[in-house]
Amino acid sequence: MNVIHQRYVAYSDAHYAGNLVDGAFSLKLFGDAGTHLAIAMDGHESLFAGYASVEFLEPVRGGDVIETEARLASKGNRSRTIDFELRIIARSLDDSGRAEILAEPIVATRARGTGVIPSSTSDERSGLAHHR
Repeated sequence: MNVIHQRYVAYSDAHYAGNLVDGAFSLKLFGDAGTHLAIAMDGHESLFAGYASVEFLEPVRGGDVIETEARLASKGNRSRTIDFELRIIARSLDDSGRAEILAEPIVATRARGTGVIPSSTSDERSGLAHHR
């Protein structure tokens, strides 16, 4: 199972020379896509335990259009291993607003992480009880 989110990267998201966004930008989007995947699979937002690996492969810039994919890699009793990928699908050509859809997406960031569905006991203690 997988989910894909697409969005425009605003120039206001850029923090560095060359309109670069920081690596945390990708990780935030991975969190959003991972939450969506957990809701779709389990009916619960889940709790993110951590990343096993993160690779920053290409820069992401203001003016890019990106897609973020969260794909289930494996499913345990309560844990979910998720593979994430952020791809640039369109890129700004210059400061005039001209841009192009890329013939092939550019893989900018990859990661693998683990989400956990809380047990019903921990749901009640933490106030995370899921009502259907």
